Amino acid sequence: MYNVKIYVTYKESILDPQGEAVRGAVHRMGFDEIEDIRMGKYFEIKVAKQEDRTVEETIETICDKLLANVVMESYRYEIEAVKETV
Repeated sequence: MYNVKIYVTYKESILDPQGEAVRGAVHRMGFDEIEDIRMGKYFEIKVAKQEDRTVEETIETICDKLLANVVMESYRYEIEAVKETV
């Protein structure tokens, strides 16, 4: 089994209004040293071992077709093998 952590964020060229709103709130709190905040989405997916495709292929397909709008967002992921207990 694998535990996959997926991070989806706006591409650098895309305006992030939520991030801008949070940055404004942080500045109002007195933290003027914060220059930029970008917001995104985080997912954790558990994937069973497969015979017909790799975990990477599965995750890429799910991200491309469901989790990220690839026109505006980019994603990255980390795959961690999980020891199965018997």
